[in-house]
Amino acid sequence: MELYRIILVDDEEEVRKSMIKKLDWEAAGFQVVGDAENGQEALEMIEQLEPDVLMTDIRMPYMDGLELVRRIRQKYPSMKVLIFSGFDDFEYAQQAITLNVTEYILKPVNVEELTEILSRVKIKLDQEIEERRNVDRLRERYQHSLPILREVFLNDLVRGNVQEGQEEARLKEYGVDILGAQKWTTAVVSLEAEEQAKGQGLALHQELIPISVRQLMEDHLRDFCRFALFNSTAGLTLVAALDQGNGKTALIDRLEDICKECRKILEVSVTMGVGHNCTQLSQLRASFRSAVEALGYKAITGTGKTIYINDMEPVGHGRLQMDAKDEDELKAAVKFGPQEKIRSVVHGLAVRMEDAKVHLSQYQMFMLSITNCLMQLAQQYGLDPGELSGIQEHYSEILSSQLHREDFAEWITRAACQINERMNQERVNTTRKVILEAKRYIQTHYQNPDLSVDMICREFHMSPAYFSTMFKKETGQTYVAYLTEVRLTKAVELLNETDDKTYIIAQKVGYQEQNYFSYVFKKRFGVSPTRYRSVQ
Repeated sequence: MELYRIILVDDEEEVRKSMIKKLDWEAAGFQVVGDAENGQEALEMIEQLEPDVLMTDIRMPYMDGLELVRRIRQKYPSMKVLIFSGFDDFEYAQQAITLNVTEYILKPVNVEELTEILSRVKIKLDQEIEERRNVDRLRERYQHSLPILREVFLNDLVRGNVQEGQEEARLKEYGVDILGAQKWTTAVVSLEAEEQAKGQGLALHQELIPISVRQLMEDHLRDFCRFALFNSTAGLTLVAALDQGNGKTALIDRLEDICKECRKILEVSVTMGVGHNCTQLSQLRASFRSAVEALGYKAITGTGKTIYINDMEPVGHGRLQMDAKDEDELKAAVKFGPQEKIRSVVHGLAVRMEDAKVHLSQYQMFMLSITNCLMQLAQQYGLDPGELSGIQEHYSEILSSQLHREDFAEWITRAACQINERMNQERVNTTRKVILEAKRYIQTHYQNPDLSVDMICREFHMSPAYFSTMFKKETGQTYVAYLTEVRLTKAVELLNETDDKTYIIAQKVGYQEQNYFSYVFKKRFGVSPTRYRSVQ
């Protein structure tokens, strides 16, 4: 089994080295990945080494053990902490308990005692990992969460948020029996609040009405077709699988009966919007939208009945239009790439143009929609449309019907790839600019002892994790290393050019503690600040 990682912190080097040497850490299940002589140094080490366990003394210079634990508890709440101290002080033990310290150990501690403590810690770590990995428990939790997961998935399905080609596997996973149908359709249920107040019965128990309507629908549809019934943002939503023996007309009749039953039995008024049919699960989004649109005609038809979208709107044959999903897919491809994905998306749009048998004006509108989508992206990133593969020129050609469909696909692919390249370059330039500004900010504010990554990220509106990653990538140094270098470089200047006392110089370069400044300086240059000045 992989060894647990541990860091030792004690201001006495002999104590640390003795503990590392005398204990058989590997046999105890641990690996000492680092040791530090104060809390400040330990914090930097923890950030880099990510240990499972911290073992620290209480009394240390610059930052004591309790303050160190307070800091790491904010960022690493699950880390195991062992505190050892030579002071049998109840106040320390009390504070340690409030910080969720795993073990409080009194010095001196012998090898046998420490081995026993580490054994207890290892058992706790093993148990926590085993609990997280317990397949039976995970499966039990999964089964308990399945109804919620099923509802979330069905919502994603009708909103078009499921990756194409994944629908079948996910439906099987969640036990939704609507696969293999000739076509599918959706319906959205609206409970008319003003009507509910007129009834007696369930109208007096408003919270039970949606449940009762859902149960009534399930009872009436169970012997008619396979279906999924769930709550969506639009209301109670039905996805029905239709085959040869249960067509759309029969479904609408059945839904009309349900509306009547709700009025008669539940004494509530229910209106249902029924959307267009679709022959692919990936098209359910359009069916769902049309079902919601059908409900919008309540003001015309009245409530308490079924409203079929085809009765209210002419059926368009050979319709060619770019919907929100097409725009989102194209924008995502252009923004994130790779260019193979861009070509694939544009190719799909071009195939739709080839297959559509529509008026010339619809071709024009479709091409203009695609072009506008790219122009919006260019504008969003501050790119000049006039510099992008002749967008303005081709825009005019589309309006004048001079740009052929075949040429359009080739040109729009080229323009999209060009925008993708410009965006990538803009991101790199922006990041470099921010890191450069951050370096200047550090060079200007290094005197502030509270200068931190969080402070800089608030200034430049970046997340700490992203900033730290990009800062090291651009500079080759961590933020802490760079800040330390700036402060020590300025300290050397002050030592050479002024007669300021060491504690004054420490304060001027951002160190509140003179002793910690001396410690950091000596660690960098091999001598103390005073000694450095004397040998110059």
